[in-house]
Amino acid sequence: MAIRPSVPEIITVNSEDLQSTIRDLLPSQDGFGSELQATNVITPVIDLTATAEGSVLRSDLQTALAFGSQTHFDATNATVTIANAPGFYRVVGSAGVSNAPISNAAGELQMTDGVTTKTVWAARLTGTSTDQGAIVSFDLVFWLDTGITLQANATSDTNIQGSSRQIADSTGAFVQPSGFPL
Repeated sequence: MAIRPSVPEIITVNSEDLQSTIRDLLPSQDGFGSELQATNVITPVIDLTATAEGSVLRSDLQTALAFGSQTHFDATNATVTIANAPGFYRVVGSAGVSNAPISNAAGELQMTDGVTTKTVWAARLTGTSTDQGAIVSFDLVFWLDTGITLQANATSDTNIQGSSRQIADSTGAFVQPSGFPL
């Protein structure tokens, strides 16, 4: 059996409606002179609409802290919810931990499904000395699936605070910082 190479077919599309839409969407093509053509070759499509509109932001800039986007949290000897909607979140803050006079003081970031709680970041002091203390900062990105809650937990003599911002929704589409674009 002989293998026959594939030969692309190109045909002219005679549709004034389609040609008019192309001229409207691509003004630089107006008056180009070529007729619209179709092919049986699979061609990848790259959507440049957002770039052409000037609304694309580099992914590193897209994670910027923004006045209207940040949600503050503060836990002192308590557990508070940081986020509970599906998506990606940037969380920045610090944990202040002391051992005066409690041992095993901790500031923790936890994820829970309502049944099981997992500590995913912690600043902890252990021991019995009353003159220990530490402040530890963090800047982390979290993915929350449906039903998952992100919490800040502070034990006795501990404070954990900061702010969070959703940077992408559950489909991975970026959530632009508040006020962008101007």
